[in-house]
Amino acid sequence: MRREEIGAIQSWLGTLDEETVSRVPAPGVWSPKQVLGHLVDSACNNHARWARMATEDDLVFPVWDQDAWNLAQDWQGRPWAEILDLWHAYNLHLAHFAALLPPERLHTARATVGRLNGKQPITLGELLEHYDRHLSHHLGQIWERVRG
Repeated sequence: MRREEIGAIQSWLGTLDEETVSRVPAPGVWSPKQVLGHLVDSACNNHARWARMATEDDLVFPVWDQDAWNLAQDWQGRPWAEILDLWHAYNLHLAHFAALLPPERLHTARATVGRLNGKQPITLGELLEHYDRHLSHHLGQIWERVRG
């Protein structure tokens, strides 16, 4: 994701009010706050993966328990503006970092990442693409939850 896109998303998310983003749509379904908190967790996990894949080979990354992380950090109880600032800053850093990755590191399978790719080794380039798809999917969830 490019800096411009991150800025546009931040601007849109910044228009949402605390009450709207705090609404839990149904039991067991995350509020927009929890979804964005999950995206912060995803940025954190992927940052570590990208950094290690840029510098190391033959890696195995575990699956992380997204529900447990979400609950442990109480994203629901955190102010929306703080979650948004953290998401924005982390994604600006990831965009910067992604632009610096050596091309020769992008196309060789270097890691197994949880259940991704059927537990088969994945390239750094594929992991970058997966991150963008994952981000878009969850931003779509936020959109659906706030408009309806």
